Amino acid sequence: MTSSLVIALVCVAAQPAPKATDFAHDVVPILKAKCAKCHTNGTYKGGISFDTREALLKSKAAISGKSAMSEMILRVKSTDPETRMPPEKAEPLSEKEIAVLAKWIDDGLPWEPGFTFRPAAYIAPLKPRKVSLPAAKAGREHPIDRILDAYFAANKLTQPEPLDDAAFARRVSFDLIGLPPAAGELEAFLADKDSEKRTQLIRRLLAEDRSYTDHWLAFWNDALRNEYRGTGYIDGGRKQITAWLYTSLLDNKPYDKFVRELINRTPESEGFAKGIKWRGAVNASQIVELQFAQNIGQVFFGANLKCASCHDSFIDSWKLDDSYGLAAVIADKPLAVHRCDKPTGKTAGPKFLFAELGQIAAEAPKAKRLEKLAALVTHPENGRFTRTMANRVWHRLMGRGIVHPVDVMGNKPFSEDLLDYLAVYFADNNNDLKKLMEHIATSMAYQSRAATQVKEIIGEGYVFRGPELKRLSAEQFIDAVWMLTATAPKSPSTEFLKASPKLLPEFSASVPAERRFVRCTLVDCDPLMRSLGRPNREQVVTTRPDQLSTLQALDLANGQILTTTLERGAVNMLATNAKLSPGELAEWVFVRALSRPPTAAERSAACSLLGPKPTNESLADLLWTIVLLPEFQLLR
Repeated sequence: MTSSLVIALVCVAAQPAPKATDFAHDVVPILKAKCAKCHTNGTYKGGISFDTREALLKSKAAISGKSAMSEMILRVKSTDPETRMPPEKAEPLSEKEIAVLAKWIDDGLPWEPGFTFRPAAYIAPLKPRKVSLPAAKAGREHPIDRILDAYFAANKLTQPEPLDDAAFARRVSFDLIGLPPAAGELEAFLADKDSEKRTQLIRRLLAEDRSYTDHWLAFWNDALRNEYRGTGYIDGGRKQITAWLYTSLLDNKPYDKFVRELINRTPESEGFAKGIKWRGAVNASQIVELQFAQNIGQVFFGANLKCASCHDSFIDSWKLDDSYGLAAVIADKPLAVHRCDKPTGKTAGPKFLFAELGQIAAEAPKAKRLEKLAALVTHPENGRFTRTMANRVWHRLMGRGIVHPVDVMGNKPFSEDLLDYLAVYFADNNNDLKKLMEHIATSMAYQSRAATQVKEIIGEGYVFRGPELKRLSAEQFIDAVWMLTATAPKSPSTEFLKASPKLLPEFSASVPAERRFVRCTLVDCDPLMRSLGRPNREQVVTTRPDQLSTLQALDLANGQILTTTLERGAVNMLATNAKLSPGELAEWVFVRALSRPPTAAERSAACSLLGPKPTNESLADLLWTIVLLPEFQLLR
């Protein structure tokens, strides 16, 4: 390689990565000022609608990734008064504005989830609402099924087909404890003739306190920004809450108490509220007090206060005063208000998002302000609190929220009765998360075959047809591989154990031996976990991307971490199953990986791959083939 080429490559590598398009701050103001009058909210000149991303793409005015070919850009650049947009009487777009829109299109038209230019007719209620259940039909007595049967009838839909026992056992086991059923457990379940065996299995799984905790720890680590190392720990601006969180999940602490301890924090739980002290220059909207407001709003109310931390929100009804009022609750000194990073000369006083539930005294010391805030967030009349959590659990178990996206709780639910019923059920049962999960999982709605949506539907066009296909999370996938191959680490990471050396209880005797291992949630993130979607948790994460990325495909197809794990697994399997024939070995693997025996064709293909005398290499190839199957990676 010539020296000039090396220098050129170094120069290219040194260039900073281009800034990602900020839809809310960069694009929306231009569209509102220049396009909205003629192309939104019922006025669609030329048949072009900017109401939603889907509507814009459908109108073909913008071609994702191809600004130079997009009619929208051609029109705003035009000098012909007959074709130029906006029309001749309006102020044309500046070169800078055109460049912003062109980059937005080239970046793939990123759009804020749930945002639309059409004003929402639906106003999310605050207080709880008790629902009168429809009459039961054909013996379907479960309240969830009664509500959904009426929904299906109103929408002229047929009920989804029920899952068979093996598919149900696999789904519910992954959903509740993050692992597939053990082979002996599955065999006993399939042979059981008790009509209540599904309910009994659900309760047994939820009673596996450590398995439940090890699995749901990932959900709460994401939501509460809890990680074992990374940004913020170096300068002391971030603190683990692992010991408090793990113990809370083990004890199934009532959710309202759980949240009060996070807000009116203790030394063990204060890490969530503290936020990250970013080093260097920080935009005013990212100071720790506003991080607190943003995280409280997102996690507990499905409210997006990030946009409203800079200015009145473009994407919903939250105002700058709402974010600053919530931030002022935790502030140690008067909090100067900034709009778009510029001081306004005003200071914020403490204020709750839903003022009708109560006020927070500005003169009260911070400890008392936080105590009052914790009481208001979990107030019995705060139906937004219980609806948000009920919606998150439904989303986790069913693949999509009753309100979608789950962080835009101002959107209309596909069934107001179902959401309100679950929220009241949750509150009436002492905010017991396990009880809520059991209630959903025992319904026929949950125990139905997954529906296949032809395309993602945003807004009121969505119709519920049953559970949706779900990809295994990074933790579920890796744990399933470790369980299959007996390759889990011998102990949790040292960073995890720093939280408490005696944190982990022993497994109870009723837990199958195959499930007694160190789980993915208890170890530091590696490159495979990262590519499969485990976030760095510098910010709240309540949903992860559900589409396979190129990096994930490469890591699964040719990554060293998975390859090494499967090679070690093959050695372990052959050491304990040396006497099995190729056909018996294939069945052993299929039952543990897919919760079913192979078909005749699959058995034949597996035997051909294994050879007459299986080797470590041929068995590793079979394992790789199976873990790459959609059936392994999806919950149907």
